[in-house]
Amino acid sequence: MRNCFSLLLVFLISFQFSFSQNNISSPEKFFGFVPGSDRNLFNYEKLIGYLQDVDENSDRMVLREAGNSPMGKPMYIAFFSAPENLAKLDELKEINRKLAIDADLEEEERNKYFSEGKVFVMAALSMHSSEVGPSQSAPVTAYDLCTTTDEDKLSWMKDVVYMMIPSHNPDGMDMVVNYYNSTLNTKYEGASLPGVYHKYVGHDNNRDFVILSQEDTKVIAKIYNTEWYPQVFVEKHQMGSTGPRYFVPPNHDPIAENINEGIWNWTGLFGANLIKDMTYEGLEGISQHYLFDDYWPGSTETCIWKNVIGFLTEAASVKTATPIFVEPTELRVGGKGLSEYKKSINMPLLWPGGDWKLSDIVEYEIVSTESILKTAYNHKKDILKFRNDLCKKQVELGKTMAPYYYILPLEQHDKSELVKLVNLLKEHGVEVYSLKKEVYYDNIRFSEGDIVVPLSQAYRAFIKEVMEDQEYPVRHYTPGGDVIKPYDIASWSLPLHNGVKSFEIESKIPGIESSLIMINEEYNLCSEKEDSKYILFSLDLNESYKIAFLSASLNMKPERITKELTINGKSFPKGSFILQNENSESFNNFIAENVSVSPVYIDEKPATEKFKVPAIALVETYFHDMDAGWTRFVFDSYSIPYKVLRPGDIPKATLNDYDVIVFPSSDKSQLLSGKRKAGDSYSVSSYDPKYTKGMGKEGLKKLMEYVHKGGDIVSWGQSTSLFEGMHTINLSDNKTEEFNLPFRDISAKLSTEGLYCPGSLIRMKIDANSDITLGMPEECGIFYRGKPVFQTSQPYFDMDRKVIGTFPDKDILMSGYIEEGEKLANKAIMIWLKKGEGQMVLMGFNPQFRSSTHVTYKLLFNSLLLK
Repeated sequence: MRNCFSLLLVFLISFQFSFSQNNISSPEKFFGFVPGSDRNLFNYEKLIGYLQDVDENSDRMVLREAGNSPMGKPMYIAFFSAPENLAKLDELKEINRKLAIDADLEEEERNKYFSEGKVFVMAALSMHSSEVGPSQSAPVTAYDLCTTTDEDKLSWMKDVVYMMIPSHNPDGMDMVVNYYNSTLNTKYEGASLPGVYHKYVGHDNNRDFVILSQEDTKVIAKIYNTEWYPQVFVEKHQMGSTGPRYFVPPNHDPIAENINEGIWNWTGLFGANLIKDMTYEGLEGISQHYLFDDYWPGSTETCIWKNVIGFLTEAASVKTATPIFVEPTELRVGGKGLSEYKKSINMPLLWPGGDWKLSDIVEYEIVSTESILKTAYNHKKDILKFRNDLCKKQVELGKTMAPYYYILPLEQHDKSELVKLVNLLKEHGVEVYSLKKEVYYDNIRFSEGDIVVPLSQAYRAFIKEVMEDQEYPVRHYTPGGDVIKPYDIASWSLPLHNGVKSFEIESKIPGIESSLIMINEEYNLCSEKEDSKYILFSLDLNESYKIAFLSASLNMKPERITKELTINGKSFPKGSFILQNENSESFNNFIAENVSVSPVYIDEKPATEKFKVPAIALVETYFHDMDAGWTRFVFDSYSIPYKVLRPGDIPKATLNDYDVIVFPSSDKSQLLSGKRKAGDSYSVSSYDPKYTKGMGKEGLKKLMEYVHKGGDIVSWGQSTSLFEGMHTINLSDNKTEEFNLPFRDISAKLSTEGLYCPGSLIRMKIDANSDITLGMPEECGIFYRGKPVFQTSQPYFDMDRKVIGTFPDKDILMSGYIEEGEKLANKAIMIWLKKGEGQMVLMGFNPQFRSSTHVTYKLLFNSLLLK
C-alpha cells in the first residue's frame, strides 16, 4: 500500500511539475517576436514582466528585488537552479558568506559546506545599454533553463545557482530601446542614443566600482561584497563590429599584482572552456589574451579583489538591433594580443566576414552562458574550496606580510572626507576600527579615535589596492621594446584622491589588536547639537559647501565670513559658512541628516556677507558626454542648482541670465561644429543633425562678449582649447575688438618630447592667496592625463592672468605612471584670466573626475562662487 501511495505521489508531483513548466510562455509568444530577431527589442519593463511570469510558473526560478536604479526602477536578481536548491536559498546564502569571509572554519565544517554548498554564478547583463545583446538573450536562457529536459543541464542546476541580473542598467535600457524604436525605418535607424544612456554617467558606470557613487553600482556591488558572495562573476558586454566576434578570458597583460595567482588561473580555466565550447558549437571569431587588461579596479571585475573568480565577455556589435554586413577587407584588429586579423593562438577559428545580426550575438551569449555553468558544475568542490582557501590565505598574509595596517588620523584637513572614506570601505565589506587608546609607530603617536584598517581580512587584496599609492607594473611587448600602455587609468588611491592622510604600517604594533573597536554603525564625527546663536561650517570641509547650497535652497539664508577667523586656536578660512542656529524640529533634522562632522557653535557673529547662489549653465553635448554627466552628478550631490545648455543653443541663448557658464571636458571641434576633428579632416557622426549642432563662430563670439560684459566661465580638460587663439567681439560702440587671451597650451610640444601620462595623480602647488583656493592645503594631487599644459603671457588691453596651480620642480608623480614627467616641472596647470568685467578659470585637469577626486572639489566650488 505504501509503495502504491509513493508511486501515486511521484506521479502527481511529476504531473504538477510538467503542467507548471508547460504553463511558461515561450519568449516568442510573450513578446510577439523571437528575441534577437532583426529590428526587434523589448524594454526593461517587458523583460521583467516575462521573468515574473516565469517565476510564477516555474519552480526552477526565483525572482528577487535587489534595489533601485538611479531613476527609481526596481532591479532584480533571477535565481535559476534545481527546485530543492531554491527552496533553501537563504541557507545556501549563509554557506556562501562563511566560505567567503570566515577564515576560522574547521576542516569538518569546511567539508560539510563543500558538500552542501552550491556554486553561485552571477552574471550582470548589458550594463552598457547600447550593448543590447546580453539582456535580449535573457528570456531565451530563462525559458531554456526552466523548461529543459536535457539531463546535462538538469545536472548543472543541482550543483549550480545561476544569478542573472537581467539588466545592469534599467534606465539606460529603456532609453536605448525607446530611441531605437523611434528611429525604425528612418535613415537614423541604429544610430547611437543622443546623450548618455544613464541618469548621469553612461559608459562610465563600469568605472564606478571603487567609488560606488551610482545607485545601480551600489546594488551590484552589494550583491557580491556583503550579501550573496557568489564564487563566480561574469559581466557581459559588446565591443566593436569589425574585429573578433567574441572575447573571453584570459585578459592581456598587465594584470593587478595584488591579485592571488589562483584567480588568474581560474579565469583562465573558464576562458579555456569558453573558447573550446563555443568553437565546438561552430561559433567563429572567439578571441582571448586580446585588448583588455586586468590591472585597474573600478569595473565590475573589482570583485576579483574580493576573491571572486571574475571576468568579462565581449561580443561584436550590430547597429543596436539592425543587422550589418562586414566586408572581409574591413576586418581588423588593434591593441594588445592580436596584431593581424589572422589565425593565431589567440583566435584559432576566424570569422570570415559577412552578415552579422543580433540573433548571432544572442546565440553567442547563450552558448557562453552554458559553458560557464558547465565549468562551474564540473569544478564545484574545487571552486568552493578555493574561495575559503583564499580567504584563509589573505587573512594569514595580513598577519605575516607588510603592510599590516593603514592608519588614518582623526585630525585631517577635511574630516568630512575621512567620514566618507570610512563608510565607503565598510560598504565594500571591509572591517574598519577605531583606536580606544593611543599607540606609537616609528616615533609617530596615533591617538584615541584614529581609524585603523587591518589587512588581516578576507578582502586584503582590495584594501591594499585602494589604500596604497599606485605604481604601474611596466611590461613590454618584447624585451626592451614598447611599454604595454594601460587600458584605462593608472591611479585610484582612495586616501590620495580624497585628500585623506593615511599611514601604511610596515611592521606590527605590539598590543594594537586589543586597542581596536570595530565600527559597526554608519560612521560620523558628530557630537550633540549645542545651544548657540550661530553655527560655523569650515571651508576646509567639502561637506560645508553642500550645507551652504542646500540650506540656501531651503531659505535658511546662509552667510559667509569675510575674513579668516580663529576660534580656540583653530583657523577658519575666509568664506566659511554661517547659519543662524534655529531651535526647531525641521532645523534640527536638517543638521542631523546632512552634517557628518560637528560644526562650531558660536554666539558672537563675525563680519559676514550674504551667500549668493550663482545662476549656473552647464554645457553638455549629445556626444555621450560623460564628463558633463559626472558634473551633473556632483552638482546634484551638493545641491548646486544649474541648467543644461547645449552648444547649439548658445548663439540664441540669453547668456546674461547666468552668472557662470561651466564647460566640462569636451572636444573643441564638437563644441564648435558638432563634428570630431582629426588632423585637418572632420568626421560626421551617425546622429540626427538636430543633436549635433555646435555653437559655431557666432556662439564663441557671444561667449567672449558675455565674459567681456561681466560673465564668468569655468572650463577644464579638453574644453579649455576653445578659448585659445584669436577672438573677436562686438563692443557697445559698434566697434569690434580682436584679442588673444594671455595663455596657450604647450602640451603638444611636450608630447613630441616624450611626455605621456595615462590618468595619474600628479602633484600641484597652489597659490594660497586666491579665492579659488580657499580651504585648500598648500599642495594636492590632481587627476591628470598629460594635457593641456598652460603657458601664460603678458596681458594687454583690459585683460589679466594669474597662475593658480603649478607642477613642482620634482616629485611630480604621486600615484600612477608617467613618462618624461620632469618636462612638467614648474609649468602652469590652473590659471585665472580676466577679460573686461568678466573672469575665467581654466584647469588642465578634471576637478571632479568620475566623482573620485574629492581632493580638488573645492577648486571647482570656489570657481563657481567668484562673483
